[in-house]
Amino acid sequence: MNIFHWLVELFNAHWQLPGGQSLLVREVVGNVFGLASALGGMRRRIWAWPVGIVGNLLLLTVFLGSILSPDHELPSLLGQAGRQVMFITVAIYGWVRWKNASNNGNGQVTPRWASNSTRIGLALTMVLGTVALTPLFRALGSWDPVWADAWTFVGSLLATYGMAKGWTEFWLIWIAVDLVGVPLLFSSGYYATAFMYVFYGAFTAVGFVVWARANKHEKPCIDAVMPDPRVSPATNLEVDSEAQGATAVITTTASANAS
Repeated sequence: MNIFHWLVELFNAHWQLPGGQSLLVREVVGNVFGLASALGGMRRRIWAWPVGIVGNLLLLTVFLGSILSPDHELPSLLGQAGRQVMFITVAIYGWVRWKNASNNGNGQVTPRWASNSTRIGLALTMVLGTVALTPLFRALGSWDPVWADAWTFVGSLLATYGMAKGWTEFWLIWIAVDLVGVPLLFSSGYYATAFMYVFYGAFTAVGFVVWARANKHEKPCIDAVMPDPRVSPATNLEVDSEAQGATAVITTTASANAS
């Protein structure tokens, strides 16, 4: 057996389930990476982004379904596959953004609430994006119900972007995605991802509470204005001391003149 043949077998390895159903090993592994990324995101750790990218790459190959499946029996969920590409793109943005926030003197990204206009924009994008993408996914041969595939695609993109921005509301978007995505995945035979989404549903509720509490006790730092790098803290202290000394001299002089 040559190395290429071994890699192909490993790529297509699966477990047989009762009822004649099969479960791709890489689907399970991809979801494990996704879970680890979600845990890191809840704890606001930068490593959550690269770990999530690995899971996205694995799940991308899974949801291409019949395109990469040797027996061509797995359904293709183009919305699910496409969102993995979007995940990777937004994850790179989030990775850089969180790293910059960390380098600016704060070990973690501080959650913040989105503005009312941003919330309205997110809701409109969710609905209008689903309406716009549904006919496209249908034309490309996505699994029914096609609107559900479009909904999970748009919602996942918005949730990942919201996480990168540090908006606490991104957890609520994930819940909306799970409510539609779980039935879709079960109906299309992607059981590992479906069960993982069930767990995500409870997990995202906890994540929302954790971020909401952090938002209440910490000040946002992501969009804070950076201090002038040309002025060191020591210089600031010297300036403050000089200013205080000058104020004292002026006060003393004024008192003497008044006398």
